[in-house]
Amino acid sequence: MSEGPVVVGTDGSAAAARAVRWAAQEAAFRHQPLHIVCAVDLDLAERLSAETTRRVREAARSLLGEAAAAASGRAPGLAVSTEIGREPAADSLLRAAASEAPQAPGGTAAEATIVVGSRGLGGFSALLLGSVGLTVAGQARCPVVVVRGTERPSSGVVVAGVRDEEDLEAVRFAGEAARRRKASLRLLSTWTYLQYVGSMAPMADVVRVAVEAEAAASTRMLGAVREEFPDLKVTEEVARVPSPAGELVAESLRADLVVVGARRRAHHTGRALGRVTHALLQHAHCPVAVVPRG
Repeated sequence: MSEGPVVVGTDGSAAAARAVRWAAQEAAFRHQPLHIVCAVDLDLAERLSAETTRRVREAARSLLGEAAAAASGRAPGLAVSTEIGREPAADSLLRAAASEAPQAPGGTAAEATIVVGSRGLGGFSALLLGSVGLTVAGQARCPVVVVRGTERPSSGVVVAGVRDEEDLEAVRFAGEAARRRKASLRLLSTWTYLQYVGSMAPMADVVRVAVEAEAAASTRMLGAVREEFPDLKVTEEVARVPSPAGELVAESLRADLVVVGARRRAHHTGRALGRVTHALLQHAHCPVAVVPRG
């Protein structure tokens, strides 16, 4: 599936402003348009007075104008469109991504990517990722990038967290991102070996070897990735760590982007994402891309 346009949400917050700038650069890298959405939940606003609804619309148009100007400033010549979303923010972004994705050459769907900031105006400072970001990342059937961290010079590295072969689409997304940025790609598989297993029986070594082999998905993918991206520097590592989430957060200090496959719970109560993805979205020091698995 080819990469299509970029859809980004704005609400006037500093986090959203950074997301717009990142999304503009990403759209320019792809030679694709940027679509900016400001969701005001007009279905709710219509229960307000006509004057209040008018002011809400005017404020949204003003925010969109500022965001579009910022996007054009970051990527001159970029095709930028704007929209006032009628639904709640997460619903508006999901719908916009579905409607903005065009047909690519050959009749295949060109997949849009949604970009959101780490926290909007409605968030408390203690919440590291707002509910909109979590909802979109947990429900989207297209890639979602949560723009975290602070703007800084490029490290020239894109990291892909790999658990198994179902993460191949995430690795491809990471490879394309690295290629566009003239960066290297680092495949990282992590595994946790419970220390107490070693005291249980001589079978501990058998368990360790089996678990380590299963974790080495990055090694198994290495040849295929190098064949698909022959001009890209690709490295891989299988690391035994106390915490896979902690290792990926640490890697984010040295990366321009961390990419993971979306691990969603089929019958979840509470968070929809797996605990490693959830923790990475809450604590990473750089933008994080969540790509549907399989």
